[in-house]
Amino acid sequence: MTTTELRAKDLAGLNAELIDLLKEQFNLRMSKGAGQLGQTHLIQQARRNIARVRTVITEKSADKPGVV
Repeated sequence: MTTTELRAKDLAGLNAELIDLLKEQFNLRMSKGAGQLGQTHLIQQARRNIARVRTVITEKSADKPGVV
């Protein structure tokens, strides 16, 4: 997922993407705790994707006039 793809989405789409990523991160953490996750780098990728989405949400909400 690139930032250009994220910037093309509206706020509702970004919020939906954020919820999906948070669920994915939770599932990965539970798998790691159970000892079933062999690819631990996926947790870090999920965290970075969440940060990307939150950054774009902040940028888009800052662009709205009248919103501080």
